[in-house]
Amino acid sequence: MNRKIQQVIRAQPSMDGAGVAIQRVAGFEQTGMDPILMIDELRSEHREDFAAGFPSHPHRGMQTLTYMKHGGIIHEDSQGNRGEIRSGGAQYMSAGRGIIHSEMPTQDSMGLHGFQLWFNLPAAQKMQAPRYRDLPLAELAQVGGTGLKVTAISGEWIIAGTSAMDGPLHELAPQAAMADVSLEAGVDITLDTEPGESVMAYVYDGSVNTGGANYVQRQLLLFGDGERLMLQGGPTGAGFLLLRGRPIGEKVVHYGPFVMNTEAEIEQAIVDYQSGRFAA
Repeated sequence: MNRKIQQVIRAQPSMDGAGVAIQRVAGFEQTGMDPILMIDELRSEHREDFAAGFPSHPHRGMQTLTYMKHGGIIHEDSQGNRGEIRSGGAQYMSAGRGIIHSEMPTQDSMGLHGFQLWFNLPAAQKMQAPRYRDLPLAELAQVGGTGLKVTAISGEWIIAGTSAMDGPLHELAPQAAMADVSLEAGVDITLDTEPGESVMAYVYDGSVNTGGANYVQRQLLLFGDGERLMLQGGPTGAGFLLLRGRPIGEKVVHYGPFVMNTEAEIEQAIVDYQSGRFAA
């Protein structure tokens, strides 16, 4: 059975960090996005829109995946990690029980296009030790064909007419996967999907045809259940992020950068951060 569109969510203009302009899809209350909590797209040719970056700030109970299409980002955190990725690279961080980090554009980034996604952690993993990993473009799995290019960052992807792809990032929980797809106009892609998992596509360039309708930039497409997903590049082609994951199905309580399961856990996260425990 082919998956059909169940909901379309349009990204909303917002600001974050020290005044960085972003387009945001917030999914804290969207069960169809579980285990994905949020999708931010950063895109500007004007350095003043993003130069101030994201100075040091805390997180607990969630994971971030940053993926850059153009420009560079430098990550530094309270665990002593420092990493720099440029066009095509990705960075993974699991905040676990608590971490403080910053993400700042490289000095030579005159334009920036990238994404940061928040993935939830199951309650049993929220207080694990923080983790961090850089994934330069050369480490990512890529496949190309006539009018088709797929870059797999995380998870296994089975695409009709090509070999199965396995993204190198296996740390995302639970069983979450992300790939970047480019299609020329009229070119189709068919993917196998597991029944019961959340499947969605965020369109960032051009438009996508599916189910007899056309969907444009800055729209997140949430699909119903099924074993296959069929998409086609629109009149000017398409660029989109494909996302999958096994729903956690737990209550989500969030306050700013903290994502837990109860109000009491949020209050404890604030106390722990203010008392300096995140820097340990």
